[in-house]
Amino acid sequence: MTTLTMRVDDVDASVVRKYAKFEGKTISDFIRDAVFEKIEDQEDLAALRAAVAEDDGERYSQAQVLAELGL
Repeated sequence: MTTLTMRVDDVDASVVRKYAKFEGKTISDFIRDAVFEKIEDQEDLAALRAAVAEDDGERYSQAQVLAELGL
C-alpha cells in the first residue's frame, strides 16, 4: 500500500481531525472518501457536459414515456 503525504497548517489539521471524528472515520478514510468524491464529481460534470453537447432538444411527455414502456 502506498502512503501519500499532505501538508496543512495546524488550524486546517485540527478541522480535519474534528470532522473525521464527527463522521466516525479515521483521518485516512475521511481524506480518501473526500478525494474520491471530488473525482466522482468531476466525472459527473464531464458526463453532464457531454450529454448537454449531444442534446438534440427532443423531449417526451410522461404519457409518451409510459406508453413507450407499455405502462
